[in-house]
Amino acid sequence: MTVRILGIDPGLRVTGFGVIEQHGNRLVYVASGCIKSNERQLLPERLGTLFAGIGEVIAAYRPTQAAIEKVFVNVNPQSTLLLGQARGAAISALVHGGLPVAEYTALQVKQAVVGHGKAAKEQVQHMVVRLLELSGAPTADAADALACAICHAHGGQGLGALATAGYRVRGGRLLR
Repeated sequence: MTVRILGIDPGLRVTGFGVIEQHGNRLVYVASGCIKSNERQLLPERLGTLFAGIGEVIAAYRPTQAAIEKVFVNVNPQSTLLLGQARGAAISALVHGGLPVAEYTALQVKQAVVGHGKAAKEQVQHMVVRLLELSGAPTADAADALACAICHAHGGQGLGALATAGYRVRGGRLLR
């Protein structure tokens, strides 16, 4: 059975997307890219751009499942709020497209793709290239979205089989 997964790395300025197919234990790259909003537009128009862009990706690639990265708390509360609004627009677009949506922390995504939760962005990009047998590295935002889709394909467990039930994340670490 083939499952087509759309991964989303939300951002107000740039939202990465990645589409993979899962054929049993094998993962196959389908597409990836970025949806960019115009910084000169007002916030509602920017959110509308993200919503419409994700709708176009859904229409073009027909995924059956979606995975999105959870928002982390930023030092700047205003940035966190804006990121949360972009994430909300993305989730709304996914649900509007009829997709079941799974959410993963950055720690879970890195654990699933690299094997440890404190991996650098370059390590995530490198492993995405290796796991999907790509000829070149995707942009950082697209690689993060593909990594989110890979994490979902691995059941959120991935290479390190990180079980998160009953734990909470603090400072990049899992705590009981």
